[in-house]
Amino acid sequence: MSQPLSAQTIALVKATVPALEAHGLDIVREMYARLFQNAAIRDLFNQSHHAAEGEDIPAQPRALAMAVLAYAGNIENLAALAPAVERIAQKHVGLQILPEHYPHVAEALLGAIKSVLGDAATDDILAAWGEAYWFLANILIAREDRIYDDQRQATGGWNGWREFRVERIVPESSLITSFVLRPVDGGPVMQHRPGQYLTFALDVPGHPPVKRNYSISSAANGQTYRISVKREEHGVASRWLHDHARVGTVMKLAAPAGEYVLGDGTSPLVLLSGGVGLTPMVAMLETLVAEGSRRPVHYIHGTHDRHTHALREEVAALTDMLLQRGVAAQVSVFHQNPADGEEQGRDYDHAGIITEEWLIANTDPARADYYLCGPRPFLRHAVSALSLAGVTAARIHYEFFGPADELLAA
Repeated sequence: MSQPLSAQTIALVKATVPALEAHGLDIVREMYARLFQNAAIRDLFNQSHHAAEGEDIPAQPRALAMAVLAYAGNIENLAALAPAVERIAQKHVGLQILPEHYPHVAEALLGAIKSVLGDAATDDILAAWGEAYWFLANILIAREDRIYDDQRQATGGWNGWREFRVERIVPESSLITSFVLRPVDGGPVMQHRPGQYLTFALDVPGHPPVKRNYSISSAANGQTYRISVKREEHGVASRWLHDHARVGTVMKLAAPAGEYVLGDGTSPLVLLSGGVGLTPMVAMLETLVAEGSRRPVHYIHGTHDRHTHALREEVAALTDMLLQRGVAAQVSVFHQNPADGEEQGRDYDHAGIITEEWLIANTDPARADYYLCGPRPFLRHAVSALSLAGVTAARIHYEFFGPADELLAA
């Protein structure tokens, strides 16, 4: 257990908040530049989050800069950071971050602070940040150790990378394809919780090791996993999966991880997704059916048109099973730009996007638990609308693909 931070450390870290606000991004960029000089450390990370394609500031440096600022600002109230700590620990486990990797980050971070702040980074400041870093690092190491232990002890569980073979490939839409994966060793697989993801270590010719997280898009069955992947024009991993993976292709996977999971309870559920964000929602819906849940559920999905609408028939079949059981279940489908020949009521329910006004008017903000997944702009608007409508933070659960940056900070 970490020793409590000293009063001097707390005071010095808080005193650096203005400098972090002004120079935090430069510090983080310098930290990663130093860290990635070690190829073994660099290859632990998902490098797509460090690429600046299509954005002025890459997502991971921005996310970490905001996280460091949040840590400094809440140094006396670390309980406020508990959700962020859990998310980071789960991501670290997916990437197979181990205790021996933490000293490399400490050296790079403190070196970056000294380099960017210059003479303002006194020995006392550096010592305080060193103590603060290891305080948080030890919390993360302890939590990650428990997660690794749970994975190791679970039936079908494992640590490290396990080989899986593609058993089946199913085109789900013009953009999304599903891959069913079975372990090469023929053993069982760990029961995942709906909403969790798998981390893949892919060998893509012409690239350093590629690490990616993909949500599991089916309920737990103890034998296989299914992911449903959108082909991204500039996505190294998604293009490789779509263009080169075949039945029989072998890939390396880490055990299921992630803190975004369907919780227990009896409150009404609203599952809200945009685009490929439907993947964890389908897993949740299938789990509700498999477990005989009686919870009312409203699944709301937005996509471009019928050509991009994946897993539509599966969602309809799962909803019918709930209705036949007497569960209050419904699906609302939004097609932003219905294609020629589409019919309202058959191919979609509403034309256009899911508006904030529609969402509030057609769900139960006073009682429902909301699970959201989709692009950042989609989530930003939805989370803001729900919060303004009085939905507490404890009833808003979200996942999106990429670092938890400004949304998590909010």
